[in-house]
Amino acid sequence: MDFKQLAEKYKSELLNNVIPFWLEKSQDHEYGGYFTCLTREGNVFDTDKFIWLQGREVWMFSFLYNNVEKKQEWLDCAIQGGEFLKKYGHDGNYNWYFSLTRDGKPLVAPYNIFSYTFAAMAFGQLSLATGNKEYEQIAKTTYEKILSKMDNPKGKWNKLIPGTRDLKNFALPMIMCNLSLEIEHLLDKETMKHTIDACIHEVMDVFYRPEIGLVVENVTIDNQLSDSFEGRQLNPGHSIEAMWFIQDLGVRLNRPDLIEKAVGISLKMVKKGWDEKYGGIFYFMDRLGHPTQQLEWDQKLWWVHLETMICMSKGYLLTGNKECLEWFEKVQDYAWNHFKDQEYPEWYGYLNRQGEVLLPLKGGKWKGCFHVPRGMYQCWQIMEKCKNMK
Repeated sequence: MDFKQLAEKYKSELLNNVIPFWLEKSQDHEYGGYFTCLTREGNVFDTDKFIWLQGREVWMFSFLYNNVEKKQEWLDCAIQGGEFLKKYGHDGNYNWYFSLTRDGKPLVAPYNIFSYTFAAMAFGQLSLATGNKEYEQIAKTTYEKILSKMDNPKGKWNKLIPGTRDLKNFALPMIMCNLSLEIEHLLDKETMKHTIDACIHEVMDVFYRPEIGLVVENVTIDNQLSDSFEGRQLNPGHSIEAMWFIQDLGVRLNRPDLIEKAVGISLKMVKKGWDEKYGGIFYFMDRLGHPTQQLEWDQKLWWVHLETMICMSKGYLLTGNKECLEWFEKVQDYAWNHFKDQEYPEWYGYLNRQGEVLLPLKGGKWKGCFHVPRGMYQCWQIMEKCKNMK
């Protein structure tokens, strides 16, 4: 594998294709913030603004400014999105709405904890780019709100009847592994240590089930498996993404044992999730092989494959595990052949099981300026380091 050539490939895709698309097509120069509902060509087909995607784009352009090049247009893009979020994205007490109208009127109440997590990420990275103390305070206040909601993320908007089948979900401790590293510069050491220790425990000792060798999406409050739709649910891409967060924590904490364990789990999950008939990784699965409640279970999604590419290449870089490199190559080939649009910038998001384009959109309610550019950046940087491996 020619790591030098691959590094150039990912760098070029990021800087010459993906980022110019979002810079040009997504900014709302009239009201602020970003359009995310974009056609294949980049035309706006819906003007609603989803807080978690607004936050992700603020984060992305701030991150590029901080880590790639001090481009003023990237910083300007991030600041205008951050100012829109600061003004309209919350109820005045940093309870972050789920969605807004184009001009910033709230549409959906702040029921979704991921509006909070990506707002915290956004303002954490934006504070690094600008030195703005107000942005720092927004990030810290939002992070504290998240910590207070860990036991009941949806709060009063939780529609489940308590006491019947109380489950907890993998997504929040998983994202906290990443978020805590993202805003470490704003956290005191004790908060950082406590949160990271708790999240590593949840991800690696609770949701990873050694008795089945897999990561499940939901467990009971007392950390047991549940024989229910939710309790049997697997999301291979989700668990694999979490494993590169854990690898990053392993590096940060100087814990090679944690890195090795994360690599082992990610290899189990990619083998479980791979579609032997058509290629690609399934979106949802049932751990007992029953039909899933998600009708889209067999679709192939962009983020699942990009996160797997990051995880497998990082696993190879950190451990030298050749199986990681083999899986990286396999998933990379599938992704570039199926998700990359050969005629227009940015990547497709949704394929059917056979690998055919299901929706030609480049952005929507769930796909924004995040997984593709972050994946390109991560793979570029990992390939640069792999060049120097013996």
